[in-house]
Amino acid sequence: MVIGSQQDQGQATDQQELERRAWDVIVVGGGAAGLMACLELPAHLRVLLLSKVSGPPSASRWAQGGIAAVTTTEDSFASHHQDTIAAGAGLCDPQAVSLLVHEAPGCVQRLLELGMAFDRELGSDRLSTTLEAAHSHRRVLHAQDRTGGALVDALEREVQRRPGLSQRQGVIALQLWVESGRCCGLQVLDGDRIHWLAAGAVVLATGGGGHLFSHSTNPTQSSGDGVAIAWCAGAAVRDLEFVQFHPTALMLPGAPHFLISEAVRGEGARLLDAQGQSPVAKLPGQDLAPRDRVSRALARRMREQGVENLWLDLRPVGRRRLESQFPTILGRCRQLGLEPLEAPIPVAPAAHYWMGGVSTGLDAATSLPGLYAVGEVACTGVHGANRLASNSLMECLVFARQLRNLRPDCRNLPQPPLGSSTKINSKPPSAKALSGQIAELRSLCWAVAGLERRGHTLRGSLEQLRRQRSAVEADPCWRETQSLLPGRQLLLAAELHDGLSLLQELHQRLLLAELLIEASLFRQESRGGHFRIDCPAKQPFWQCHSIQRLGREISTAPVGMGA
Repeated sequence: MVIGSQQDQGQATDQQELERRAWDVIVVGGGAAGLMACLELPAHLRVLLLSKVSGPPSASRWAQGGIAAVTTTEDSFASHHQDTIAAGAGLCDPQAVSLLVHEAPGCVQRLLELGMAFDRELGSDRLSTTLEAAHSHRRVLHAQDRTGGALVDALEREVQRRPGLSQRQGVIALQLWVESGRCCGLQVLDGDRIHWLAAGAVVLATGGGGHLFSHSTNPTQSSGDGVAIAWCAGAAVRDLEFVQFHPTALMLPGAPHFLISEAVRGEGARLLDAQGQSPVAKLPGQDLAPRDRVSRALARRMREQGVENLWLDLRPVGRRRLESQFPTILGRCRQLGLEPLEAPIPVAPAAHYWMGGVSTGLDAATSLPGLYAVGEVACTGVHGANRLASNSLMECLVFARQLRNLRPDCRNLPQPPLGSSTKINSKPPSAKALSGQIAELRSLCWAVAGLERRGHTLRGSLEQLRRQRSAVEADPCWRETQSLLPGRQLLLAAELHDGLSLLQELHQRLLLAELLIEASLFRQESRGGHFRIDCPAKQPFWQCHSIQRLGREISTAPVGMGA
């Protein structure tokens, strides 16, 4: 499927034409970060937008709570800045935070111009705001409880009008194309073929890796593939030990871990344990304490009481506000046989957001020339060790705007010749077997690298993961795809597509899990989203970033150092 401008429409529908062209920029990822990147890139550039899923779901669409920005006279840039720094537990880059908070109101205005339907105060044109954890003011803008969906809808409408842009869905990025020390395109699995696409610059907007955990609020495609392919190409990745676990994911046997927005607690909802007591009564801020502290408090209370979930009572919010502001949450609960207006609902922590990612500077550039990253796949320095609620969608917008001055280097780009095709000789393992391995890996990551971690279990699982990744890399089918030279393409039978895509995904997930656990073992302290039972205190000498690069030992870098 191709969506593009009128002049590109006819050409882009021809698959061979997509390969023959050297694109100015290829954007990988169709969520808020990728869409905004397409809108902010200079209008004269030829842009190709790739999405690995064929339908609309993305992690951005699942975002409920809202977008943080200073829009009232009661609030201030200084307050938003300080709240972000405090939540980040000493690892935020002050320059990145300053960029976020000062650019945020302009991004809100841009969204309003694009038709973003933010909620308004009753009987007024003033934007409605709500309170979320660790915010000092009501600064979270929302569109009921489907803010992410409303945002993506607004961006998609505008992207379809951008000149010089083409879009393809169902295309999986396998590896980056690196020549002479710079990124000049990527290898993709596109239908029944694996081939190469050339570009002056590649922008990764692939989202995070929260689906690496068995308990996760993320969609399936949030598998961390962008981080994996960037690391394999030599780009630096940073702070992968910091994962945010949301305290209130719906917890029903056999049902998805649907996120119950923090905004409901901002409006009065309360957490309860099995005995009807507050599990967060001793935390400063109680129900609206930072997410990492609330999540650990819930996990400990569940362990003490021997239960699989605690409870969230939405009734203090009031029927009228629940029905007007949180219809998606009410509707999903009712579909599952729950009635939040009559009784508390079962909740438990789940993996939600990855603070770490591909290391970038303020211009969204990575350490690999020609490669950029925006959104959750990137580690910009805004979030530090623990993201402040509702800063993530705004981060997508602000750092995508940094691409508005991008000048891709299209000199001497390689031109992939056509007609140099070979058939793949090997068959991948069965899709069932690969899906089973992915499920086992997710359970391992939750058990070993979830809310509470221990050095000896991290160390043992790291060796296990390295053996499993080596086994995948020995698979003949995987080796064929990796050895495919730029300019050539592999043809595969249609029935092999799912198996090959799952084989690639398993490898990327194993690599991401290995990097996560290596970073978690390396940081011998507890800070923000990283908690070590055997090192439970925050240490001043660990107020630094962790850096991982292909072929190098894991190391540290000072706070404030970009890509």
